Amino acid sequence: MPSDDEVVQTAAEAAEGLILSRLRNSEVKDLDVTVSFEDGILDVDVYLNAPEAPDEEEIAEDAALTARSAVDELFAEDED
Repeated sequence: MPSDDEVVQTAAEAAEGLILSRLRNSEVKDLDVTVSFEDGILDVDVYLNAPEAPDEEEIAEDAALTARSAVDELFAEDED
């Protein structure tokens, strides 16, 4: 079973990776990815300030979903 730290790091890296794959660093004015994993519950909150990106909110939502998917994959790999 992955450690809590592994889960948090995996989720945060996945969220940030998605955002930076869709936007240039110069487009991102502020980015905050907050991840917690307690008692088996994953909480991912993504704040993105990229005023020039027309789909800023969608990117933030996709980043949170990507983080959750990455954690699901982490647990699936552990079961194998």
